[in-house]
Amino acid sequence: MTRPRIRVAAYVIRHHSVPELLVFDHVGTPAAGTQVPAGGVGPGEELELAVLREVAEETGLSDVAVVRQVAGEDKPHPESGQPRRTTYFFLQTSTDTPDVWEHRVSGDGEDADLAFACRFLALPLKQPLADEQDAWLGRIDPLWATPEASDRGDATRLDGRPRARGL
Repeated sequence: MTRPRIRVAAYVIRHHSVPELLVFDHVGTPAAGTQVPAGGVGPGEELELAVLREVAEETGLSDVAVVRQVAGEDKPHPESGQPRRTTYFFLQTSTDTPDVWEHRVSGDGEDADLAFACRFLALPLKQPLADEQDAWLGRIDPLWATPEASDRGDATRLDGRPRARGL
């Protein structure tokens, strides 16, 4: 059996008049959909450090703090079908973070030099995120669960049990 690619994903929350989630779109590639910062974990890299690195590389934000791990799922890549194990984290950033900005990806990964249009969306989300990345928001606050997330059942948790419905 092929070992899964180890990944992290970040739910970066900013509290204005309502809680907001940091998302981005690929500039010039709308088919990629709206996403949260996420990516691979390097050999020997701690998950919390990896999620902070991914947020900085993909959005340019360094004023973020990990609050806690939210969930983990084993789910194949949507295009290649290769196994992935993604750990989702809840992070916070300050209220004075800009509302919108464009960032060119740093680092030497496969996203290097891509441009991302970053912004905050009010929670709960009105539309689901690409690759069902919104599935675990209800674990931070039940009011943040997107309606579509409760209808999904194809991913499993890191402990191998099916993901609970209605998160």
